[in-house]
Amino acid sequence: MSRRAYFTGHGFLGSTAKISPFDSFEGGLNFRTLSPSGLLFYHNEGKEEFSIALDNGMVVLNAKGTKVKSHKKQYNDGRTHFLVATLNQNKYHLVVDDKDKQEKKRPSSASPGSSSGSSLKTFYFGGSPNSSFKNFTGCISHAYISRQDRDIEAEDFQRYTENVNASLQDCPIERPPAALLSTGSTPKAKPSQSKKVARDGSSRRDEDLGEATCYLPSRPRSVRQAYRYGGSAHSRQEYRLPQPLAQRSHFSLSLRTEAPAGLVFYVSDQEEEEDFMALLLDQGQLVFTFSSAGHRVQIRSQDRYQDGDWHSVVCIREGSVGQLIIDDLTALEGRAPGLDQSWHVQSPLYVGGAPPGHANKNIQLDGRWLSSPSGTFGATPCYDGPQEPGAFFSQEGGYVALDESVVLGRRVELALEVRPRVASGVLVHVQAAEEDYMTVYLHHGAVVVLVNVGVRQFLTEIAPRDGLCTGTWHRITVIRDANVVQLDVDSEVDHTVGPLNLVAMEMESPVFIGGAPDGLVPEGLATRRGYVGCMRNLSINHNPVSFTKAALVSGAVAIGNCPTV
Repeated sequence: MSRRAYFTGHGFLGSTAKISPFDSFEGGLNFRTLSPSGLLFYHNEGKEEFSIALDNGMVVLNAKGTKVKSHKKQYNDGRTHFLVATLNQNKYHLVVDDKDKQEKKRPSSASPGSSSGSSLKTFYFGGSPNSSFKNFTGCISHAYISRQDRDIEAEDFQRYTENVNASLQDCPIERPPAALLSTGSTPKAKPSQSKKVARDGSSRRDEDLGEATCYLPSRPRSVRQAYRYGGSAHSRQEYRLPQPLAQRSHFSLSLRTEAPAGLVFYVSDQEEEEDFMALLLDQGQLVFTFSSAGHRVQIRSQDRYQDGDWHSVVCIREGSVGQLIIDDLTALEGRAPGLDQSWHVQSPLYVGGAPPGHANKNIQLDGRWLSSPSGTFGATPCYDGPQEPGAFFSQEGGYVALDESVVLGRRVELALEVRPRVASGVLVHVQAAEEDYMTVYLHHGAVVVLVNVGVRQFLTEIAPRDGLCTGTWHRITVIRDANVVQLDVDSEVDHTVGPLNLVAMEMESPVFIGGAPDGLVPEGLATRRGYVGCMRNLSINHNPVSFTKAALVSGAVAIGNCPTV
C-alpha cells in the first residue's frame, strides 16, 4: 500500500468513489511543500468545483465559489502540516494543525441537494487535468475522504487508476531557503560537513540545499513520452482502460527497435483470453492480430522494421475487419468470415510485453492520450545519448527483488559499484523478519550500513571527502561477520562492533536492490527514498548477481544499459 505521494507540479493522482462533496464531506491529509500555491484535492461536476488548495501560503477550501481561508499564511515552510475540511448542511469548516480553525455559514443558495452519492465520481489529489489552478509540488500523505459506501480509512494511492508524474516511493526532504528560517545567527557548518562542487564549479553546502548537488543530473535527457522496454524477462507497463474496448478500436504509437521479435501491446478478456488484440514483431515484421467470431485475424507487414529508426504504427479493428498502417504509407487489411456481435476486451492493457529490448512512444488509444500506467515493471524513459553496461535506477522510482536469498546469521559479503545521481537513497535492503534487517544506503554523500536485530541496532559509515556524486564509479564492499560489520568505500575502510550476545538470524532473507517495497523500508532510516543512478558488478558472497534473472523488477529500472550523461 502507498499512503504517501510526491508531486513535482506536473501531475496528479485520480480515482473514483461514491462521494457527494457538495452535499456532505469530510477529508484530511498531511502536506509538506515549499511552493506557495498548489492544488491538494479537486472534484468538479460540470462548472461547479470543489477544491482544497494552497494559495499564497494559505490553505483555502472552495465549494461552488464559497471560500474558507486559513488565518496563517505561511504553510509553505517545508514542514509537515495536517488539515481537515468539513462540509455539512449548516457550515463549511477548515482546521489546520488543530489550531488554525476557520468556518463559514453555508449560503442558502448552496443548500444540500438530493444526491445520495450512489454514483461513482472522479476526484484528484495533487492537481487535476481540469482545473486551471496550479498543480501541487511537494508531499501528500495519510489522506482520507468520507465515502457513502465504506467507513473512513487512509487512502491507498497504489489503487488509484490515474497516476501522472506522481512518485509513490517516498517524499524527499526539502528545506526552506534561509529567508524563511527563524531569525537569529546563521548556524555554522559542522566540521564533518564537506563542501559539494556543482557542475558549474560553485561550492555549496548540504545545509544550504537540503541535499548534495550531484555532477550528473538526477534525470538524464530523454525522448518525450517515450519508454524503453527489455532487459528483464517481464518488462512492461500496464494501463487501466477507462472502459472496455468497443467494436471499433484505434491504437497508434511510434516504435524504435533493433530486435527482430517482441510483444508491443496486448489486451484480452479476463478469463479464457479468447477475445484479444495484439501487435508484435516477428522476424522484424510487424504483425497485427485479433480475434473475431471465433476466428483469428492476422495482418503481417512485408517489410522489416528492426532498423533502429522510429516508425509510426496505427492498428484499427472494426468488427471483423482490421487495418495496419505503417509510417502513413503502407496500409494493410485483413478480415474474418462472419460478423462478430460480441467482443469482451478490457483492462489491463499491456505495453512492452517481454521483448529483449525495444522502445515505443506517443501511445494513443481511440484518439485519447493514455494516462500514466497503473503498473510499471522494468520500463524507463527512453534516454538520449551514450549508454554503457549496468542497471539504471531512475528518478521515477523502482527496485529489484533478487531470486537469491542470504542468511543474515552467518558471514555475509556484499560488493557493488555505483555511480549515483542523488546523494541519498537505499542501495541494498535485506529483510529477515519485521525487526531484523540489514540496510546499505547513501545519506548526504556518505555510505551507511545499518544492522537491526530486535531492539538492538548498530551501524558504520564512511563519508568520502568529495562525496559520491562526482560522476565517477565507486566500489562499495560490506562484510558482516556475526556482530562485526566492515565497510570499504574505494580506498577507505571502517568497521563497527555490535552487541556481543547478538542472536544470529539463521533464516533465508529476501534481498532488494535500489530500494524496497514501501512497507518494508524501516521507518527509522535517515533516508527511505530509492537510489537513483547506475549500478554494476553486484555480488553476494563472491557470487555475481544477474539482474536479468531477478524475481521481480518493479518500477522504472533499466536492466542492461545505463545513460552516461
